[in-house]
Amino acid sequence: MSIVGVALGVCVLIIVQSVMNGFGEGIRSRIVETYGDIRIQSPYLIDDWGANFAEVVALPEVLALAPYAEGVVLLQYGNKPEFPGIRGIDPVAEKRVLPIRQFITSGDLDEFDDEGIFMGDGLAASLGVVPGDRVEVFTPLMLERLKEDEVLLPREFSVIGLFRTRSPTVDGRMIICTLRVLQELYGLGDAVHGVVLRLRPGVDADVFAERLESDFLEPGMRAVSWRASSRDFLFVIEQEKRIISFIIIFIILVAAFSIAIALTMAVLRKTREIGLLVAMGARPLEVACSYCWQGFLIGAVGTVLGVCMALLALYYRGPILNVYMSLSGSGAGFLGVYDVYKIPVHYLASDFVMVAVFAVLISTLAGLVPALRAARLKPADALRSES
Repeated sequence: MSIVGVALGVCVLIIVQSVMNGFGEGIRSRIVETYGDIRIQSPYLIDDWGANFAEVVALPEVLALAPYAEGVVLLQYGNKPEFPGIRGIDPVAEKRVLPIRQFITSGDLDEFDDEGIFMGDGLAASLGVVPGDRVEVFTPLMLERLKEDEVLLPREFSVIGLFRTRSPTVDGRMIICTLRVLQELYGLGDAVHGVVLRLRPGVDADVFAERLESDFLEPGMRAVSWRASSRDFLFVIEQEKRIISFIIIFIILVAAFSIAIALTMAVLRKTREIGLLVAMGARPLEVACSYCWQGFLIGAVGTVLGVCMALLALYYRGPILNVYMSLSGSGAGFLGVYDVYKIPVHYLASDFVMVAVFAVLISTLAGLVPALRAARLKPADALRSES
């Protein structure tokens, strides 16, 4: 029973850590796919971006660069208004930096021109828009021109298609147009708000961003890595994993108490045998080590069994989740969020090592109390024991 207790604790701890790792890796990949490796931002408009960043593009760590401009507009379809973000991109350059084509759920990116826009599927669903519909866009530039007694009519666009990035925030609040159109809507001329970089695999985005700011960018410009842009969110995910793991550790601690109780009962039942061993020349340290060794074996066997149980449960996590939902009569609330339709799993060797070492160490220490009791027994008293 002590072995089963350790195995269950190890099993649950491995499952929780692996699932939390899976969610974390999924979210990190979403951030990189939608944000890019590094964004160079500026508090002022960037003119002649090609010449300004020619030195950056020439760096061996950089695979591609794409300009962008962004803002907020009033989008109206029929009598339904929305205030989504709008992003202007160069379709040719953007495809080299972000996997934009894989986000398109309807429509053709090759037909993307100045007369059309792509809309997030969440935003389209809230407005009731389908590809082929026409929408009107109002920009802050219109208000500025009103102050000069000049009236600008809203810009009308055709919805070429829909996209899904698997981020509800983006899909529900974003439209994409060409860079030329957004420059016209905001009166930017040929200027842009920033550029997105794609780095070679293996390049640390945080370290490279610091290098860009110190050696290549003009004062005021910032190079923001994907990790820095979502640092708080990623920190929360990591802390959730640690807190849940800390709580589940108490399962192993409860199992350790059962080991201590079992070994203590063994000492009481075998008092005379212990006394006989001591009388035959066994030293107290050797008697104590025998019980610590039993605790070690219980922890080792329980850990191996628990890891096997965890791997088996994670391998069949889909059917297990389906059985749970059918028995409870409810669906899992997270399914469909971020396009997660099954429980994600990501294994880290460090998690397995940490759990195994902790479980074996606690189990070994659990045998310490009964071991000390056995070591303190005097041969004469032990042999007279009636237990």
